Amino acid sequence: MDNKMFLLFIFSAVLVSVEAEPVQDKQALLDFLNSMNHSPHLNWDENSSVCQTWRGVTCNTDESRVIAIRLPGAGLSGLIPPNTLTRLSALETVSLRSNGITGFFPDGFSELKNLTSLYLQSNKFFGPLPLDFSVWNNLTVVNLSNNSFNGSIPYSISNLTQLTSLVLANNSLSGVIPDIYIPSLQELNLANNKLNGVVPKSLLRFPSWAFSGNNLTSVTTVSSLSPAFPMKPPYNAIPSKKNKGLNETALLGIIIGVCSLGFAVIAGVMVLCCYDYAAGVVEPVMKSKKNEVSSKAESSGSREDKNKIVFFEDCKLAFDLEDLLRASAEILGKGNFGTTYKAALEDATTVVVKRLKEVSVGKREFQQQMEVVGKIKHDNVDTLRAYYYSKDEKLVVSDYYQQGSVSSMLHGQRREGRTSLDWDSRLKIAIGTSRGIAHIHTQQGGKLVHGNIKASNIFLNSQGYGCVSDIGLATLMSPIPSPGTRATGYRAPEVTDTRKATHSSDVYSFGVLLLELLTGKSPIYTTEGEQVVQLVRWVNSVVREEWTAEVFDVELLKYPNIEEEMVEMLQIGMACAARMPDQRPKMDEVVRMMEGIRRTENRPSSTESRSEASTPTIDAT
Repeated sequence: MDNKMFLLFIFSAVLVSVEAEPVQDKQALLDFLNSMNHSPHLNWDENSSVCQTWRGVTCNTDESRVIAIRLPGAGLSGLIPPNTLTRLSALETVSLRSNGITGFFPDGFSELKNLTSLYLQSNKFFGPLPLDFSVWNNLTVVNLSNNSFNGSIPYSISNLTQLTSLVLANNSLSGVIPDIYIPSLQELNLANNKLNGVVPKSLLRFPSWAFSGNNLTSVTTVSSLSPAFPMKPPYNAIPSKKNKGLNETALLGIIIGVCSLGFAVIAGVMVLCCYDYAAGVVEPVMKSKKNEVSSKAESSGSREDKNKIVFFEDCKLAFDLEDLLRASAEILGKGNFGTTYKAALEDATTVVVKRLKEVSVGKREFQQQMEVVGKIKHDNVDTLRAYYYSKDEKLVVSDYYQQGSVSSMLHGQRREGRTSLDWDSRLKIAIGTSRGIAHIHTQQGGKLVHGNIKASNIFLNSQGYGCVSDIGLATLMSPIPSPGTRATGYRAPEVTDTRKATHSSDVYSFGVLLLELLTGKSPIYTTEGEQVVQLVRWVNSVVREEWTAEVFDVELLKYPNIEEEMVEMLQIGMACAARMPDQRPKMDEVVRMMEGIRRTENRPSSTESRSEASTPTIDAT
């Protein structure tokens, strides 16, 4: 009877989970996709969960309805099939930007009463705009730029009382600009159309570039007023079709010629450039690069197709270069390979974007390496989500870890006076990292090398074990010089060209990481007497003098019964950081040794107070 009840419970649970799937919305999306050309990377499958796995789809909290579709740059082309997306009555966000969709503005969209954000820019739409925008009284963002819409701007837009952004630039709209009085409107761009007449008084608070490229007679009055919002180039100022042949210098000349506050703009750009060197603050450089990158990426149709962000198959994220460059960005750190940013996208997704510098290989080799790294799936290896390559920008996108890197946990918290990592945490970091590196070494037929193992590239997975990031970038970069920096302290002595790292040099770097976890000291640090000390040399000298207890971080001395484990890790760390490559163990051997450290399952937790213990010793040979 108990078994029958159990089976009945399982069956009921399965039924509930099936019912929770928004079946009708799922079918509507499949009907939409099956009627259009699209990218093969779009992972919509009738046998998978629309809410859990489908890229670019967001459901409500109970997963009963689809509320957002974000498919920028998804290779969509052709007409939007009728009676497909319009069946998604709960839709709040529709983003189909940067595709090849054609036809009139979809009539059926008037049925989507809950729309708050509509992004249809950079497609091939034509014909008039909807006459009655009042049906979408919840709209806050409308972007229909870079299409071929014609006719007049409907006055009904004035009824959108919650609208904050209206972007209609680079179309063929004509007639006069209606007197749109919407107090909530913060962004307006009507540039590069065929509008005529005068700028309504209600819109004079916006800067002159918002009306440039039209046949308006009183645009100059705009620049004489104090704008309600900061003067800056519009984030979506992609060159119009008739201006695509212009180079960056000519575009800059147009902007300066139109805007009487050109000197202020130039000063602003200089300030933004200066901010590129300020860590830990909101980073405006990604935004300042936006127009430059977009104009280059879209200078011709064939080039635009080649320069789109490439997502990996299991990635549910959906965004394009425009999303990244307009996202609020914060510098997480600057390393040998480039600057790392925390980027918050419009759908509240947070990702890490590494902006690479000094890439020395061509596009083909770069893509091949990214494809190898992107296929790695392991609990202790950070997942690469997407990448972007163009002549001027190389970006890699991965997950964001709220806790930060092991380096910040080990050193940053101490500087801020907070509690450092306990022993259990450090041991799990070391074990997880060893597993991750060992798995990396099995990839590409055993040829893949990490090449840049250091504490700032190690994060914690959901179980608290170390997780390795920044995989395989070393072979793509120009040789890195060897100044007295912390990163140099991880480098094996035999590595003179960072592009020629080996499995053995990875083992050395891991050994330095173990010593860092044990001592709490950086790989290269400065004493109070301003003497520069290399961690590996210092540890070897202390152990040689039989002062082993002096090696360990004082923060660890308060935890009971861990001396034997610390000594074992110290032995492993010293073996890995041996000067001669052939004296170092292989990474799979290191994993076995690391996993063998925790033999005493019933010892007290490292969070308990320390009891008296004898001084640990170690064989220095």
